[in-house]
Amino acid sequence: MVWREDVLVSRRSKYPEQFRRDAIELVNSSDRPLRQIARELGVNHETLRSWVNVAKQAAEAGPPLEDPAVTDEVTRLRKQVAELQKEKEILRKAAAYFAREMDR
Repeated sequence: MVWREDVLVSRRSKYPEQFRRDAIELVNSSDRPLRQIARELGVNHETLRSWVNVAKQAAEAGPPLEDPAVTDEVTRLRKQVAELQKEKEILRKAAAYFAREMDR
């Protein structure tokens, strides 16, 4: 077992990630007992219960903290986009000005 994003996850699972997500969603949206759903899916009920509990803990923990390097890069790129948009607007206005001058 390893810790990933503040949640305990097994290293290898014979069940695909999407299957686990769908099974958790089925448990959360159904009024049927977890044991019945586990039986229908062919999963041990304790395994399914574990998936549901881990998902609940992850939801309560909130989104994972962002990497400061990524946050800094996003901030830098947003500034760059804003600057390029200003430059584009200036060039658009200049092109319109010179087009009017050429028509005279």
